[in-house]
Amino acid sequence: MALRIGFTGDVMLGRLVDERHRSRPVDAVWGTVLERLHGLDGLVCNLECVLSTRGREWQRTHRPFHFRADPDWAVPALERAGVDACALANNHVLDYEETALRDTLAALDDAGIARTGAGETLDEALESAVLTIPNSEASGGNDGLDLAIVSFTDNTPEYAADADSPGTARIEIDADDPETRRLVRDALERARERDPDILVASLHWGPNMVTEPPDSFRDFGHWLVENGVDLVHGHSAHVLQGIEVYEGVPICYDTGDFVDDYRIDEALHNDRSFLFVLRVTPAGGVRDLRLYPTEIDGCAVHEASPDAAAWARDRIRELSDPFGTEFEREGDGLVLSLER
Repeated sequence: MALRIGFTGDVMLGRLVDERHRSRPVDAVWGTVLERLHGLDGLVCNLECVLSTRGREWQRTHRPFHFRADPDWAVPALERAGVDACALANNHVLDYEETALRDTLAALDDAGIARTGAGETLDEALESAVLTIPNSEASGGNDGLDLAIVSFTDNTPEYAADADSPGTARIEIDADDPETRRLVRDALERARERDPDILVASLHWGPNMVTEPPDSFRDFGHWLVENGVDLVHGHSAHVLQGIEVYEGVPICYDTGDFVDDYRIDEALHNDRSFLFVLRVTPAGGVRDLRLYPTEIDGCAVHEASPDAAAWARDRIRELSDPFGTEFEREGDGLVLSLER
């Protein structure tokens, strides 16, 4: 039996999402997707806000948006969805300065939710999130599948951690850049010391509302695969980008937005995406990637309507076609076979 590991695009629980859900049931933010989330064996998201009621808005440089969610509802909401790990290398983890970042790290740690990509120092930000996904059918001492995640961003240089200051694991997306190679290889080597069955690179890269990755991102994604990564989990553009399969490994250049309160672009539909589910054998063999259409409405995520699902299927096929990627239709979703 295959284990099912879910990956989402941006999860932004601040601003209007925060205002609305403080007075709603704790799991309302997951809408009609909640049952599918509960059917997963593991769940990883990019958390694009801080979990705190403290701190002051970052003013050292111009930042037009600041995202913060009250942990009294947001942490239980993450728990109710079954979120196992959060990527934190993004352009919002210092929106309310160091105090709120530290609150976020503590809140996730207290909830037992693994994290990677941000920390008190660069060394901590480079540390992988590692979780064991139980194998319910295992016997004789098989404890399940070990998953390791590393997280990086090329956004917001002023949010970068260093040896003495908190922030993100920031890099230039350039496979030929010596400092990038050093930092990423260090993170990957440290993750491999944990002997994971699956190694994921979660990347918050590139500008907003861009539908195609530049050549430098493709080169970097290929380099990650050549260095042992089993899935590239991209996000940042707020819209879908294509999926490439390189040496049998899926590179999801951008998984779009999963839940937020953002203004909707009626052409690019940043309110439509997928829940991306990687199916893996208990021994670590990757079988396929399944895409379940979602859409955002009322500051919550829902299973996509028939029209929205058809749009999302057509869109991901169109964007993935230049990479030679082909999907099979299954119900409202799509399946990308990966067995190798």
